Amino acid sequence: MQRSVLPSQLKIACSNCNLRELCLPVDLSVDEMKKMELLSHAKHYYARGSYLYRSGDKLQSLYAIHSGSFKTQFLHEDGREQVTGFQMVGEIIGLDAISTDRHSCDAIALESSEVCELPFNKLEVLSRELPSLQHHLHKIMSSEIVRSQGIMLLLGSMRAEQRLAAFLLNLSQRFAARGLSPTMFQLRMSRHEIGSYLGLQLETVSRAFSHFQEDGLISVKVRSIEILSLQRLQLCLNGSP
Repeated sequence: MQRSVLPSQLKIACSNCNLRELCLPVDLSVDEMKKMELLSHAKHYYARGSYLYRSGDKLQSLYAIHSGSFKTQFLHEDGREQVTGFQMVGEIIGLDAISTDRHSCDAIALESSEVCELPFNKLEVLSRELPSLQHHLHKIMSSEIVRSQGIMLLLGSMRAEQRLAAFLLNLSQRFAARGLSPTMFQLRMSRHEIGSYLGLQLETVSRAFSHFQEDGLISVKVRSIEILSLQRLQLCLNGSP
């Protein structure tokens, strides 16, 4: 793994982290929080393009994204990359390895990023002691199943502009949950990566962005996006003209 640990940032405790409500149960007691802090004390830094883990790596830990963002992908037999997801601050990554004890995809930093490492064997033991933690992990895994079903719906029944609308609305909701602007944000992924995720060619993604901009739904400046009308974007997703 291409990573470096920043000693000054190892002191950030779960109890003082402004992301804890995103990646931890909200009802942990003081003593339970201390146990979590003992578990998740290690934080690691990843430069843009660095691998958090690779397909086939043995499951060691889950990771809570403290800053930055990642993409997950796997390689087709012909060498083509298939993006399977984009993960951002406050989300847990590494769940793909739980069923087989090995990761089924690569996880790559889209920008300078930092993660809190949660050793999986210790996490399992602690989750048996803390029912709320176990319930929280089940909720995270359930949301992954729902996300996968959503991707299948995207790829199976939606036209290109609906797929892009769904993608932008999903990002908007996730940024809003983090107290950030739901209408103005940076796309850390390339249009090629968006196309891979949505099952679209690069040219199709570019045309869809252009159509949205021409119709006044969004404003685009390189990778900066401003959603000018969430309502109209939702109408596009629903298939309305």
